[in-house]
Amino acid sequence: MYWQKDIETMKRSDLERLQLERLRYIVDYCYNNVPFYHERLKKAGVTADKIKTLKDIEYIPYTTKDDIRENYPFNMFAVPMRKVARVHASSGTTGKPTVVGYTKNDLDMWADTVARICVAAGATEDDIAQISFGYGLFTGALGLHYGLEKLGACVVPVSSGNTQKQIMLMRDFGTTLLISTPSYALYLGEVIKEMGIDDLKLRVGLFGGEGCSKDIREQIEKTLGLFATDNYGMSEIIGPGVSGECQQRCGLHINEDHFLPEIIDSETGQVKERGECGELVVTTLTKEAFPVLRYRTRDITKLDYDTCKCGRTLVRMAKVMGRSDDMLIIKGVNVFPSQIESALEGVSHIGPHYQLVVRRVNARDTLEVKVELVDGELLEKFSELEQLANMIRNRLHSILGLDAKVTLVEPKSLERFEGKAKRVLDLRGENPKSEC
Repeated sequence: MYWQKDIETMKRSDLERLQLERLRYIVDYCYNNVPFYHERLKKAGVTADKIKTLKDIEYIPYTTKDDIRENYPFNMFAVPMRKVARVHASSGTTGKPTVVGYTKNDLDMWADTVARICVAAGATEDDIAQISFGYGLFTGALGLHYGLEKLGACVVPVSSGNTQKQIMLMRDFGTTLLISTPSYALYLGEVIKEMGIDDLKLRVGLFGGEGCSKDIREQIEKTLGLFATDNYGMSEIIGPGVSGECQQRCGLHINEDHFLPEIIDSETGQVKERGECGELVVTTLTKEAFPVLRYRTRDITKLDYDTCKCGRTLVRMAKVMGRSDDMLIIKGVNVFPSQIESALEGVSHIGPHYQLVVRRVNARDTLEVKVELVDGELLEKFSELEQLANMIRNRLHSILGLDAKVTLVEPKSLERFEGKAKRVLDLRGENPKSEC
């Protein structure tokens, strides 16, 4: 049942002692080896001696993505480049990429943490794992690759794209595990259904890289015939392996012996009480090449410290509910795509694909929610179509507190994605003159 039972079922008091010991070490490690942290910690008057309890982590200033970008590419590394075994980086679509490094010990630890979440999800050494993430500087593919190899599974590094070949390999190789983004798994399922294929051996999906709503998960499970699980990570922390769902699917277990989580108020920076919802902050406790102290992930979630039914005592984070930095602000209202998903869940006649279109009309923001129908024939039934659109509009208003235009579109008319799904189209910079 467990891959590292001594850690994953550790008593909370023992785990917190280990965390405190490692926190004190990493504070001095950063102070002595990273010029950026030396200056930050010196200014804050923080050394390991000031960290008496885990709560004392609040003395440490936060680290942000901008801090990492400003030290591009290697100025936040704690070791010389001769000790860096590998580098990864974010896409850099909104600026300079965030570059991260790994020593050989970091890579071993990374493989361990990924192996844990894979086992928790149901993976075994007998599985054939098809990795449909894009290989490269992105951490997802290689992170899962080495974790699954550490577990003993057979890895098929097919990478992303070329859907017909993906499906051929699934059939010919007898693939049992699928690793991809949820949106690509959804697309694979649609193509497989169209092809009339029903002899796949898929049994578990390890999905990450983007959020996955209940409806999307159910659709994936229905079309691919597997058990879908979520995992979470980001390159600035390590990549995948930070947390993942067990077979109970009641939260994502965080590997707390390596990653110390906090929940804060995004606006004030104050640490919230246990069980409250807020922004996830993570401190790496064991990384050598690229340690980070109190990294603001901008992901909104909450933590559950109760022992899971699976027996694991590691804290569970709820599925990410949104982000504090890329949320939409429409007419003064904070809107997360995850809120839209919650409004669409369980609605008959619509599929899991949607798109948010934001425009500025006559100096006012407008929100249009495009939703795919399951059956295109409904487009010919005006009264039923109008009734469905109004129902969705009312649900959105109830959750968001603002009016949104709802457009029901033909099946398969919205763009499909092999990587992360792009749900938001923000056209406010185009300044259209008017729109009906």
